Amino acid sequence: MKYYLKKCWPTVTAASICMVVAYGLQVCTSLVQIQITQGLLDGDLRAFTIRIILLLLTWLAVVLCLIAETFFQGRAVRRMNNALRRDMAAGLLHKTHQEYHKQESGEYLSQFTNDVNQIEQMAWTPFFTIMGSAAQVVFGIVALASIHWLLLVISLVIALVMIFVPRLFSKRLGTVGTACAASQADSVSKIKDLLAGYDVLRFFGKDERFTSGVDAASDSMEQAKYKLTINKDGIGCGLAYVSAVCQVAVVILLGVLILNDMIPLATFMGTGTICAGVYNGLNQVSKLAVSFSASKPYFDKITIHAGEAQLPDFGLPTLQEGITVKDVSFGYDEKKPILVHMNAEFKKGGKYALTGPSGCGKSTLLKILLGWLPGYQGKVLYDERDVRDYTPEQLQQKMSYIEQNVFLFNTTIRENITLGEHFTDEQMEKALRDSALAGDLANMPKGLDTPVGEEGNALSGGQKQRVAIARALIHNRSILLVDEGTSALDQKNADIVEKSLLSNPDLTLILISHHLSDEHKAQFDHVYELTPASSIV
Repeated sequence: MKYYLKKCWPTVTAASICMVVAYGLQVCTSLVQIQITQGLLDGDLRAFTIRIILLLLTWLAVVLCLIAETFFQGRAVRRMNNALRRDMAAGLLHKTHQEYHKQESGEYLSQFTNDVNQIEQMAWTPFFTIMGSAAQVVFGIVALASIHWLLLVISLVIALVMIFVPRLFSKRLGTVGTACAASQADSVSKIKDLLAGYDVLRFFGKDERFTSGVDAASDSMEQAKYKLTINKDGIGCGLAYVSAVCQVAVVILLGVLILNDMIPLATFMGTGTICAGVYNGLNQVSKLAVSFSASKPYFDKITIHAGEAQLPDFGLPTLQEGITVKDVSFGYDEKKPILVHMNAEFKKGGKYALTGPSGCGKSTLLKILLGWLPGYQGKVLYDERDVRDYTPEQLQQKMSYIEQNVFLFNTTIRENITLGEHFTDEQMEKALRDSALAGDLANMPKGLDTPVGEEGNALSGGQKQRVAIARALIHNRSILLVDEGTSALDQKNADIVEKSLLSNPDLTLILISHHLSDEHKAQFDHVYELTPASSIV
């Protein structure tokens, strides 16, 4: 929490100053009210009128400070929330392929939405409120001391009580907060899964499963929030009662002091208001300090700050000789190996095919080459250097991976191909031609600026694959790994794409196919036929 407050210190400081000044002026209004009461008791109309005007001006200043505080607080919260999401994104980029896919995307989505909302409610808003409440307490204590020293003593004693009592409950709230965060992430993931399977459930008439699934996930989320709220508010109510008892004690002390002519009667009303402000402020500080404890589990999820842990900045050298797979074995389950003592060689500029039945390790081999599955035995050499010496990000500087299930961003075809980079018209035309996408664009009124819809739903499966191929080609990756990347294309377009890829002398191509005719096999430099638990040479 401190990290983000420091990171956005200018706006945080400005908001805090405005809040402190506003609450300080509120205490001043109580002192002015004491003087107004004294003027009435003395029958001094002039003094009464002047202090009424002073009171109105003081309240105007309070309002102006609160308006300024709202402005600066809003800017500070926006910047801190943006910094939170930026750090969450940085944390995801530092995960390996396996680490990233251990969690559902719904859990990550929950972090970017629910977690940030919870942090705002349990950390940012309470922080600014505490600044004001603390100022109210400090100025109030100073004002009470100016009236009588005994009021200062009892205020300090009560302040110590209100500071230390909440610490008794911080551990419990931290545990409840952790459970709430986990429950929300799980519920979001379940709702996301139901939304993704909407068409399947409707097709099979499982409307009840859809609604009951949403109800169950929602109830789980709300139960966790309810438990957290009950614990927070229950503790808060207990602290409020302690505050009320303390306030009564001060009223008794005031009565004793007035009856013994130690302070004037006019101070009773104003002093009571100041005391109420002090104890309400202490109560607020106590309750909100408890809220900080509940927010801690959300901050604990953020382990990397953007810009502090940089990935290696040296690039992968251009492939000179080739990629060699030496005695590689791998299995997702130790008892069920997928690849066993596999050997293969992919020369620079060569064209290679991997064939075989489902489950024989074709896709697994490509993911090993990409650095996504480091837990294999044996060696994979990139120009005689072990690929373990490189990060997956470095390997992907030279490699592109096209899989059967293509993902497209909810933007235009152009943006999905370029990914925000600038390319010349000649580069774009070549990528469109070599991917067989040019013909599709000719039938689209907006051409490259055609929106693809969420996950590319506005395009056919074949069009999505052609966009993915154009994306790989235009980014000039010298090594192209294709996992059934032309499976959704009709034969004519598949032939156009494959001919373009096979005729490119600078491209090292490794293509997966379940079945290849003898005619197609002849177009490749080598065809590796994998079998379950492959041991090919």
